[in-house]
Amino acid sequence: MKLSVLTENTASAKFKAEHGLSYLIEHDTQILFDSGHSDMFLQNAKILNVDINQIDTVVLSHGHWDHGNGLKYIKDKKLICHPGIFQKRYQKNGDENIGLDLSFDELKKRFEIITSTESYKVSENIIFLGEIPRLNSFESKTTTFVLENNEDDFIIDDSGLVIQLNNEIVIVSGCAHSGICNMIEHAKKITGISKIRAVIGGFHLKYNNYQTQATIEYLKTQDIEELYPSHCTELPALSAFQNEFNIKQLKSGMILNF
Repeated sequence: MKLSVLTENTASAKFKAEHGLSYLIEHDTQILFDSGHSDMFLQNAKILNVDINQIDTVVLSHGHWDHGNGLKYIKDKKLICHPGIFQKRYQKNGDENIGLDLSFDELKKRFEIITSTESYKVSENIIFLGEIPRLNSFESKTTTFVLENNEDDFIIDDSGLVIQLNNEIVIVSGCAHSGICNMIEHAKKITGISKIRAVIGGFHLKYNNYQTQATIEYLKTQDIEELYPSHCTELPALSAFQNEFNIKQLKSGMILNF
């Protein structure tokens, strides 16, 4: 399996960065996982000699602007996602839509849309996780977001991918609003594989607080070979992960091989 970081919050060398996330995943097929919020993923892909036009499947982790607004710059592909991605959403006490710029009708003109709340097999060894059960006592208990009807928005559409590598799995998250530990447990359940080669992506942890420490304690029980918290995982939480796991920082342009 090969994962190329097309967009991340941190730049490297000749690769640009933005507040967003986009990965190219190559295993038994090629998948564009998220698109950032501009055409930067295309710019960085070009430097990597990757032609996004040749990729026919996009997976969207959830319906936030920094993961899906780059969809404006591509078309004629399958788009796999949770059906909840199309809602308008806001920060509490905010009036700017932080959901997707393109509506469902606009996206339907550009993509073959496949929505699923259940896990969905993208290829022989890559599975879209669907809606993540939120089972533990410390994740996804509060939210700073609201929907258009002013109800609390817990981002139920938040999902990710699990990639099977023989008897190991790699878990890829966009933001993990559903909780990265909840996501790992769901990935293990649907694959029947408990050995974790890597966990990559946003963990949506901003402070070195109880949730971050509980997450660390959980991860220490999982015997994960490689851990890459990134994107929306902010410095206090990243520092805590660094102290425990000696993590590597993900940057635009990086290539990971498993």
